[in-house]
Amino acid sequence: MKSASNKVFSIPVRIYYEDTDTGGVVYYANYLRFMERARTDWLRAQGFEQTALADEHQIVLAVKQANIKYLKPAKLDDSLMVSAKITRIGSASITFNQQVSRDRELICDGEVRIVCLDTITFKPKAIPEFFLDKIHLN
Repeated sequence: MKSASNKVFSIPVRIYYEDTDTGGVVYYANYLRFMERARTDWLRAQGFEQTALADEHQIVLAVKQANIKYLKPAKLDDSLMVSAKITRIGSASITFNQQVSRDRELICDGEVRIVCLDTITFKPKAIPEFFLDKIHLN
């Protein structure tokens, strides 16, 4: 297992009506969607597109485990920041700490582990060196 750099990647997310429940509060499962967007944009910032990884390298990255703590509610029209920071890298997995903040106040904290899978067998596959080289390890 390798340790990762201290780089934090963040994206802004605006809360729309479609993100909320009947009480005007963000529906709990939507935080996972926001975190997925942050990881996808992090991947793009590293120079990778998920379709190219699948088509050219026969790998997909899938969520294996998620542990989420909801601390405060987000509401309609809130402007949030969603971050992704690598905390651990295994031979076939990457663990992220992900946070959702409003005005620099933490409202949701999560740990999400993704696994590298073969596109044919959907079994775990070692993370390729070309990928590891790009994600800036210590």
